[in-house]
Amino acid sequence: MSLKDKVVVIMGASSGIGAATAKLLANKGAKVTIAARRMNRLEEIQKDNPGTDILAVEADVTKAEEVQNVIDKTVAKFGRVDALFNNAGIMPVNNLEKTARDEWQNMLDINVKGVLNGIAAALPIMKKQKSGHIISTSSVLGYEVLPGYAAYSGTKYAVRAIMEGLRQEEHSNNIKTTIIAPGSVKTELFDSINNDEVRNGLKEAMKQPGSEMMALQPEEIAQAVAFVIDTPANMAVNEMIIRPTGQEV
Repeated sequence: MSLKDKVVVIMGASSGIGAATAKLLANKGAKVTIAARRMNRLEEIQKDNPGTDILAVEADVTKAEEVQNVIDKTVAKFGRVDALFNNAGIMPVNNLEKTARDEWQNMLDINVKGVLNGIAAALPIMKKQKSGHIISTSSVLGYEVLPGYAAYSGTKYAVRAIMEGLRQEEHSNNIKTTIIAPGSVKTELFDSINNDEVRNGLKEAMKQPGSEMMALQPEEIAQAVAFVIDTPANMAVNEMIIRPTGQEV
């Protein structure tokens, strides 16, 4: 199998795992559409990867019409969609007693509704093609729950349920599903934590000696995404949990 000329759409591609995946796939010959709210970041990715086939489209995953526009522009330029990577996400952290309603709503809109919007936009194209692959980022905390992370874990458990339902509904149309569930990764996700003590504590932990065994790099998760996309048509890796070797949870 080869990634060359495969058409891959990446939502949440302006930094971290999304950006690393876009760079890796594009430099392996894939045709990649990158989408996020920060168009300047997307344009930087295009500029930093000359000779690759990257289409940049500004989009907010919480807005169905903008996600649909990403898919429409991809089909207009490349003719098909082989894989969609729903990667946009935020991780506010607070105990439930804080009643952080705005955080709850934002997480539901981005982490859950964003995945559903991606599926809704790409699925009709994939069903028409009788092939496709939908990948969504969950988390180790979509399998485990920790104090302060209950609402976040809830959104990531929801992603697992949605993706398993999608697998059952669409396997007969040769549409693959994959959940990528990372442990700690050195990305901007920590910046979405409004609790200063938790955010600063996590960032400081990433600087300590031996921290390389406690957190992964975005490029390492990108390798996993490339692997699952590159599997043969009769093989689907439905769930992939990727922890740093030194992580306990």
